[in-house]
Amino acid sequence: MPISTLETEPLAIGVAFSDDVFCVSLDDGRELSVPLAWFPRLLHGTPAQLLGWELIGLGQGIHWPDLDEDISVAGILAGRGDQTRVRRAA
Repeated sequence: MPISTLETEPLAIGVAFSDDVFCVSLDDGRELSVPLAWFPRLLHGTPAQLLGWELIGLGQGIHWPDLDEDISVAGILAGRGDQTRVRRAA
C-alpha cells in the first residue's frame, strides 16, 4: 500500500525587525530575512506601527493594520517585494 503525504506551505509564526530587515519565523523552523527596502510602507513605518502586525489565515500572511500592508509567506519565499509598485516598461 503506497504511503500518501500531504505537503503544506510553511506558515509564519513570528516577525522581528532590525534597522534594515524584517525576519519571519516559519513553523518549519526556517527564518527568512527580508530587506525593508522591498516594502516601502514597512521601511517608513514607525516602531509602533511595525510591531502592530498580525497573522492572516493562520500564518499564510502577515498584516499591518496601521500601515495597510499585507505580505504573504508564499510571496516572500518567491522573492517578491511590494507588488503595488508600478513597473516601468523596458
